[in-house]
Amino acid sequence: MADRSFLDWPFFEDRHRDLAVRLETWCAANLPVDHGDIDQACRDLVAQLGRDGWLAHSAGQLDVRTLCLIRETLARHDGLADFAFAMQGLGTGAITLFGSDSQKAWLDRTRSGEVLSAFALSEPASGSDVANLSTTAVRDGDDYILSGEKTWISNGGIAGLYCVFARTGEAPGAKGLSAFVLPGDSDGLEIVERQEVIAPHPLAHLRFNDIRLPASTMIGAPGQGFRIAMSVLDVFRSTVGAAALGFARRALDETLGRSSDRHLFGAPLHDLQMVQGHIADMALDVDASALLIYRAAWAKDQGAPRISREAAMAKLHATEAAQSVIDKAVQIHGGDGVRKGTIVESLYREIRALRIYEGASDVQKVIIARQTLADRVSAGTKSGGE
Repeated sequence: MADRSFLDWPFFEDRHRDLAVRLETWCAANLPVDHGDIDQACRDLVAQLGRDGWLAHSAGQLDVRTLCLIRETLARHDGLADFAFAMQGLGTGAITLFGSDSQKAWLDRTRSGEVLSAFALSEPASGSDVANLSTTAVRDGDDYILSGEKTWISNGGIAGLYCVFARTGEAPGAKGLSAFVLPGDSDGLEIVERQEVIAPHPLAHLRFNDIRLPASTMIGAPGQGFRIAMSVLDVFRSTVGAAALGFARRALDETLGRSSDRHLFGAPLHDLQMVQGHIADMALDVDASALLIYRAAWAKDQGAPRISREAAMAKLHATEAAQSVIDKAVQIHGGDGVRKGTIVESLYREIRALRIYEGASDVQKVIIARQTLADRVSAGTKSGGE
C-alpha cells in the first residue's frame, strides 16, 4: 500500500481526503483494465469514469488539488485510466475557462462519459513553439475555413470533440492565434495516421481539409488562442506531475515489496546498504515531487492568476524524478524488472512520455529561468523606487 500520510498536509481539506479514500476503493475494484484493444479500453474507461461520477471533476468548476489527487491515484493503479481521465479535462479546458454558454453544453456530454475529448495543439513542425503553429482558420462570411495538420493528438481518431488552435492572423506570432470547438464528425477531418508509442495510448496525426466552422465555434475572442492555451496548460501541467508521482509511488511500493520478499546472501535484499540507499533516494524524490505538485495546485485553487513557474517546477521535478525512481525499481527487480508485462516494466514505458508532452523538460527549465529572472528584475525595480 502506497504511503498516504501526505493527505494530512495543510494543502488539503477534508473533502480532498474523503475523495482520496473513495477513489482508492473504486480503483481497487475496477483497475487495471484489459489493454488489448486500446481504443475500446479508453472508451470503456471514460464511460465508467463518467457513470461513477469521477469525470464530474474534469470540467466546469475546476479544483486543481482534486485533479492532481485523481490523476495520482489513477496512475498508481493503471496508466491508461489516468490518460482517459486526463484527456477529458485537458480537451475541454478551453471551454471550461473561456467557452460560451452554448459551447459549455459539450461539458455535460464529456463529464457523463458520452463524448471523448482532445486537445489539438501540436503540429509536425511546431510542438513546444506554440506561437509558430501554421494551421489556419480564414474568415469567410459567418464562418471560418480550417486548414492544416496536427500531430501526436491524444484521443485522435476516437474523440467526439476537439479543441483546435489555429492562426487567424490578427497579429504576427502568438497574438494571431485563436481556439475553436471542432466536432469529431466534421466533414473534412481526416485521420492521416494512428501513431503507436512505447506505452500504448490512442494518438493520431490529423489533417483539416478546408473544414467550414461557424464563427460561433470560436472559443473566446479572435487572437486569444495563445492566452487560452497557456491558461489551460497552467491548470493541467501540475496534473502531469501528479500522474508521474502516481507512477513513482507505485514503483516505490513495488520495490519495498520486492526488497522484503527477495533474499540475497541469506538475508532480505533490503538489508544491503546499497539497496537502502536507493530506497532513500526514491522516497526523497517522491516526497519532494508531492510537495511541489500540491503547492502549485493549492496556489491555483487559492486564486493565483498564473502559476507558470510553480507548475513548471512541479512538472519538471516530478517527471524527471519519477523516471529515476522507476529506473531504480527496475534495477532492484533485476531480470524481472525488464520482463514484459510486469508492473515495473510497464511503469518504465509509461513514464517516458510525461517528460515530453505538455511542455518538454527543457521547455520547463526555460519557463522557470525566465520567470525567476523576471521576478528579480521586478523586485529590483520596486527596491529602486523606494
